[in-house]
Amino acid sequence: MAKQTIADIDVNGKKVLMRVDFNVPLDENLNITDDRRIEMALPSIKSVVDRGGQLILVSHLGRPKGKADPKLSLAPTAKRLGELLSTEIAFAADTVGELAQAMVSGLTDGDVVILENLRFNEGEKSGDQEFSKALAAMADIYCNNAFGTCHRTDASMVGVPMAMDGKPRVVGSLVEKEIKYLSDVISNPERPFVAILGGAKVSDKINVIDNLLAICDQILIGGAMAYTFALATGGRVGGSLVERDKVDLAKSLLEKGGDKLVLPVDSHCGDAFSADCNKQVFAAGEIPDDFQGLDIGPETAKKFGEIIRAAKTVVWNGPMGVFEMPPFDEGTKEVAQAIADGDSISIIGGGDSAAAIAQLGFENDVTHVSTGGGASLAMLEGKSFAAVDILDDATVTS
Repeated sequence: MAKQTIADIDVNGKKVLMRVDFNVPLDENLNITDDRRIEMALPSIKSVVDRGGQLILVSHLGRPKGKADPKLSLAPTAKRLGELLSTEIAFAADTVGELAQAMVSGLTDGDVVILENLRFNEGEKSGDQEFSKALAAMADIYCNNAFGTCHRTDASMVGVPMAMDGKPRVVGSLVEKEIKYLSDVISNPERPFVAILGGAKVSDKINVIDNLLAICDQILIGGAMAYTFALATGGRVGGSLVERDKVDLAKSLLEKGGDKLVLPVDSHCGDAFSADCNKQVFAAGEIPDDFQGLDIGPETAKKFGEIIRAAKTVVWNGPMGVFEMPPFDEGTKEVAQAIADGDSISIIGGGDSAAAIAQLGFENDVTHVSTGGGASLAMLEGKSFAAVDILDDATVTS
């Protein structure tokens, strides 16, 4: 899947349209509360600016459904990017209109402009050809640096690079890194290769489990979906969150996976969904009716930790319990600590797992934290992305 990168291309004096993921959280005063997505895009942004390129940044923010919404304007991201780069960043209050066209035309080498929220235009989500062509006409080079939306077929992800056929179409450093770890490393892993899957629903992870069973040595199952597997083995789960309509599916996955699928041996439970509930640890499949499982138990955490520390490649997607609510964050903490302690190539698959790693302070102790929850799941399922496939392949040197 190796693709040509922005670093491979001469950008001097050329207009570069870079799709970034500036879908950042804003408070009621439109202040950015977490700027990590902007910071993570900086290497590719600086690469273009420092080499004399004229940079046009495009992104979505929220779900405005094709209509302008002042609360979802990208203006705060232009301000924050300017602070990070110690320079003023131009902002166009439209996307393909006269103002945007004029500001793009007026760019000089090293300049940056951010265009208004792509999703203020209905053509973005629908992949409209005319909208795609209007964006494509602005630039000499297209760069996809937005992994979090790589699994989508929005205009800026697929339509624009299609319309720029014949011009360079490359990846930024973020997408390059995601491909390296979520595709290349997993396709040829150092062994033992262990996957850790948590979260609420088996249905969310069916295709991931199915795909990873073919390539992993072991898959550790935690989170609420473990209780659906417990039902499939004839266990009692009390009031735990389960998908009763997925029990037969869980049975088939257990039959297919055999010893590769490792289920919890105990569960940390409460008699209510509350931090101050009555708490007790029960053996797996033996949860009474007036309790619900809210985390893996201490014996499971110990067992999972031993397996993780012995691994050479680890992929983690989904918390082990209700990690936002102590003390039911202990299982997730133990898994994160084991990953940090080990010497494996460790890949954290975005979403809640990435949030947990950041919350626990282990970001610098793992190999890679994915920037896209949905996109990382899709890649772990083995899906191909039109938004990536259409980009220029890297030149193979002998």
